[in-house]
Amino acid sequence: MNASPLAIEPVFHIGPVPITQPVIATWAIMAVMTLGSILLTRRLALRPGKVQAAAELVTGAIDHQVREVMQSDPAPYRALIGTIALFILIANWSGLLPGVEPATAHLETDAALALIVLAATLFHGVRVNGPGGYLRTFAQPSWIMIPLNIIEQLTRTFSLIIRLFGNVMSGVFVIGIILSLAGLFAPIPLMALDLLTGAVQAYIFAILAAVFIGAAISEGTPSRNPTTSQGDVHDD
Repeated sequence: MNASPLAIEPVFHIGPVPITQPVIATWAIMAVMTLGSILLTRRLALRPGKVQAAAELVTGAIDHQVREVMQSDPAPYRALIGTIALFILIANWSGLLPGVEPATAHLETDAALALIVLAATLFHGVRVNGPGGYLRTFAQPSWIMIPLNIIEQLTRTFSLIIRLFGNVMSGVFVIGIILSLAGLFAPIPLMALDLLTGAVQAYIFAILAAVFIGAAISEGTPSRNPTTSQGDVHDD
């Protein structure tokens, strides 16, 4: 029987556990991000230099997007959304290095990222609304919708996997085919386009993660009555 085209040959084994190239690439990206965060934050100053100013600009942009999407204080979600966005961006762009295949071009990596978003959605939904309050959101607008609302949670996760995998993998295939047919310099415009596509995919995945978490924390939160609010103001 033929092996699956998505099968990956292990590079080496740690005991019975096979270690593949995407796992190694993921470890490398995690190491780079960890080292970078340590170097960026170990000497913070009130008057930032160029590097700290750039880091604060990125953090501010993440906070702005989270606040706009989730209509909430971005502090509890900054680390998760920012880390996901930066990880996917670096992983997508790593495919432009010779001999490196993006970790996000493999279903395993994309599934892990989507499951992290699912776990964060459940965690923050319970944290904000309580276990009972969050579970009641699955019965909105009627208890008949419980199965459909559960399926919706699963299909959201599946859509994150397929969206990221399909876009990244297609870029790898196209550049590889053109490189084999047209030579070394022909794919350069496509590689530049791949940089843009990689950034867009990282942005979309992070925004969708914020949307899903934002929906989980807002569905069980009772909205204020505008009439009551106005009455309170007049009474004051």
